[in-house]
Amino acid sequence: MTNSKINPNVFWGASAIIAALLATTLAMPGTADVAFKAAQSWAIDTFGWFYISAVAVFLVVVLTLGFGPAGRLKLGPDDAEPDFPYLSWLAMLFAAGMGIGLMYFAVAEPIQHYISPPEAPSGTILAAREAMAITFHHYGVHAWAIYALVGMSLAYFTYRKDMPLTLRSGLSPILGKRINGPLGDAIDIFAVCGTVFGVSTSLGFGVSQMTAGLAYEYGLPDTITVKIIVIVLVMGAATLSVLSGADRGIRRLSELNLTVAILLMLFVMAVGPTLFLLRALVQNFGLYLDHFVMRTFTLYAYEPRAWMADWTLFYWAWWIAWSPFVGMFIARISRGRTIREFVIGVLFVPTAFTFLWMTVFGNTAIALDLGPAAGGIADAVQANLSTALFKFLEYLPAAGVTSTLAIALVAIFFITSADSGALVIDTLASGGAEETPRWQRMYWCVLLGVTATLLLVAGGLGALQSATLLAALPFCFIMLLLAVGLIRQTNADLAGVTLPGDAPSVAERIKRLLVPARRADIVRQIKRNGEPALQSVREAMEKEGWSAIALDRRDDIVELTFTAADGRTFVYRLTPRSRPLAAFTALDAPEGRRSLTWLLAAQTNGETGFRDLSGFTVDQIANDVLSQLERWRLTDSVKRPVADTKSP
Repeated sequence: MTNSKINPNVFWGASAIIAALLATTLAMPGTADVAFKAAQSWAIDTFGWFYISAVAVFLVVVLTLGFGPAGRLKLGPDDAEPDFPYLSWLAMLFAAGMGIGLMYFAVAEPIQHYISPPEAPSGTILAAREAMAITFHHYGVHAWAIYALVGMSLAYFTYRKDMPLTLRSGLSPILGKRINGPLGDAIDIFAVCGTVFGVSTSLGFGVSQMTAGLAYEYGLPDTITVKIIVIVLVMGAATLSVLSGADRGIRRLSELNLTVAILLMLFVMAVGPTLFLLRALVQNFGLYLDHFVMRTFTLYAYEPRAWMADWTLFYWAWWIAWSPFVGMFIARISRGRTIREFVIGVLFVPTAFTFLWMTVFGNTAIALDLGPAAGGIADAVQANLSTALFKFLEYLPAAGVTSTLAIALVAIFFITSADSGALVIDTLASGGAEETPRWQRMYWCVLLGVTATLLLVAGGLGALQSATLLAALPFCFIMLLLAVGLIRQTNADLAGVTLPGDAPSVAERIKRLLVPARRADIVRQIKRNGEPALQSVREAMEKEGWSAIALDRRDDIVELTFTAADGRTFVYRLTPRSRPLAAFTALDAPEGRRSLTWLLAAQTNGETGFRDLSGFTVDQIANDVLSQLERWRLTDSVKRPVADTKSP
């Protein structure tokens, strides 16, 4: 197709898989629902321990990177400035992260835990306290750590290492150049499909809440026809937003989103039990901290109960399934932030706002249910989650105005989720391109709307949600690899060495001129750059029919040996070597002793001199090997005619 920037393998591969899965779900929604839910239950029951452990690891990795030495590294060049003002940045990542979920569950989840807590007696003060502690746990730093890890990995490799804005880039320290082949395509296809299905199911629930609110407040029929009309209108607005890009449409909508949400929250706080809410916020946070470690690792292993699979494990799987979308979007808007600033902004600021939001709506709902509502809000939650928020607002002043505002807020969240989702999918399917033709962005936006519409019509929304959650299991393994790759890369950058395929920046090369390298730095470079370079040369030579090639490793030395047919031998050796720093440098040691700097020395055929390859990438070292091999063969061909003149 003309005027496109697609990665054909990812674009058409993901489109085909989406079409096939959608057709299967539509053809037999009941069967698909049963099959996917059974598979989801098996995954959660069998690997629940893995989800809990992995999320704990994600949190530790993010905190370690944010507040360790790597925290000062920027998501971009050292002189990069943030693309967006701080408040705009927070508004966008908040809207993409949990927008519709906060509207849908702000009243419903605390009430559900209050009605049916895992440990406390139902409907008691103890149940109310436990309900808020559990809600904080599900929407706290664990959830945002999942998003932060994916977002940080993508932003770091894209803006600091100059790689495409795709998931495969974060695996380059582990997979090397293989990320550019079928394996990398498979990872991006997986991310595209997961994002399409995750966003579509979320949009389906958002539409259900909007139409339920319209029916509750204005008597409009809550039918499939009305749902389709709402989807068309909202997706039309989302398409206009995504065509304008992140700088304008998505940013402005996110800022509007946050402003309206704060106004609604402040209103509920002002007309509700204000003093009680302030006290509850402090106590809820204290309970959250008090039970932090215990809840992080709780699995009810000694007292199995379905509650764990229905709630915490479900949430962890859902956040993981959403992480390609949210992480990619956060990465795209975070260029120029330091890792420490990123962690604070992504992990703690949205969590703090979420805690305040859940306290205002959740504690007010529980207080009303214990008082004036006399169980009415709990009954509404049990009857229909989509109407819980509107039933709650009935017990506060100006219910008509606030309900209308809530419907508008859901619509704005709907639009921001759809447009940011389409933008992320388009980036993945175009190989990381940030500027793409309009038809590509429209294609994904329309596909999201069509998917949500068809599933609502056919009743396959539950099946697709189960399929999305099932996809969280393999992606959890990918996230662990992203964590390993990010740690390896940040450590290498701090140490001033390079990984396979990584080109050192100007700042890093200047740093090596001013700061003497240690022997350990050079040993790491030999293992990460030198040995892979020699191995790649060896494999290329063997493919061309060359034989008698050996690659030897001993101590900290790596050596490539080639023996020609006439018995002559070519030897290329990489080894650490030291030399004194110049006596006039500021780094000279006291008491007349000279400081040493270590170099990556390359020697050919036992020569006494050496070439300094410190800071060379894999490709640069491989090119040096080939240059020396060509020189050796040229020398050989010059010498041969003298002897060959006697040959027939």
